[in-house]
Amino acid sequence: MTAAALTRLSLTDFRSYERADLSLDGRPVWLAGPNGAGKTNLLEAVSFLIPGRGLRGSSLAEVGRRLPGEAVGRPWAVAAVVRTPDGETRLGAGVEQAGATRRLVRVDGEPAAPGRLAEHVRQVWLTPAQDRLFLEGAADRRRFFDRLVFAAEPSHAAHVQTYEKALRERMRLLTDGPADPVWLDALEARLAEAGTLMAQARGRTLAALAEEIAGRGERPFPQARLSLTGDWERLAREGVDGGEIAARLAAALAGARDRDGAAGRALTGPHRGDLAVIHVEKDRPAGECSTGEQKALILNLVLAQAARLARTDAPAPLLLLDEVAAHLDARRRTALFDEIEALGLQAFLTGTDEMLFEGLRGRAQGFAVEGSGLAAVGG
Repeated sequence: MTAAALTRLSLTDFRSYERADLSLDGRPVWLAGPNGAGKTNLLEAVSFLIPGRGLRGSSLAEVGRRLPGEAVGRPWAVAAVVRTPDGETRLGAGVEQAGATRRLVRVDGEPAAPGRLAEHVRQVWLTPAQDRLFLEGAADRRRFFDRLVFAAEPSHAAHVQTYEKALRERMRLLTDGPADPVWLDALEARLAEAGTLMAQARGRTLAALAEEIAGRGERPFPQARLSLTGDWERLAREGVDGGEIAARLAAALAGARDRDGAAGRALTGPHRGDLAVIHVEKDRPAGECSTGEQKALILNLVLAQAARLARTDAPAPLLLLDEVAAHLDARRRTALFDEIEALGLQAFLTGTDEMLFEGLRGRAQGFAVEGSGLAAVGG
């Protein structure tokens, strides 16, 4: 395991924070305060230290601090010092102009591509927006699972981005024209290549998670049986050669042009798959379980991925757990804290009541959050 932890976190004009500066010691961090105090904003700032749109999926312009009457968010910055066995690395992300659409990244003070962040920090998170994961549409479950994949294989995000861009361009040709066969062939070849890489990465992550969960034994969190329903993920799991999958996908897309144009959307491809989760003990789909059981199932997936990654040579992931403790009973809350400590991971947890984190006293850093102000709490 390559232990990674933030030892300093600084925010400038990020969301509700004009300025914040936290000195951290690598242990888990809990943040307690009323709703609207700025707890989630701080977690979101941490989430911008990896490639992507952060845990809320926000644009760069949205996260800049705005005063009443200001239509555009201010330039913002998030900076951190990351401690690893090889030493400390300084990371920074932000924008220099209001309304900017391109994130600037620095590694040890030098400009860098956003993808470089993943060399130093990995993250897995769980937010209240995912509470209805098993009740909403397949797109939400795909995004959730893709974030788990991305934590293990950072290149997955680029493949998804390439695929989605090509998919949009293909649909514009099919619906608005001209449907140039040569250009469509090129786009479908790009879709097939990126889509195959997506399906293979999803398949690898699914197999690894299933093995991790099965080996975790009796725990307070329910066992889950996982599957991916997409045809292309199924081919990847069956060990079909990547070139063969790509050829089949390109042919399927070419044969569906008229149908897709009439439907206004592509009806085949890895963007159509779904994550299915079964509560093993009850042998019931997760969507038919209680709210608490669903939350515990999702948390078990997140913890399983974190535990798996903690044993690899990649940077151990940071856990961002927003308002998770309040939805767990005392037994599961204690189990969560114990597992975070046993894995040696730095987790950031939020809640409205300090008493939720009583089980972390002496083994975590605590901060009271009020009006986007932060005050250290003993313990």
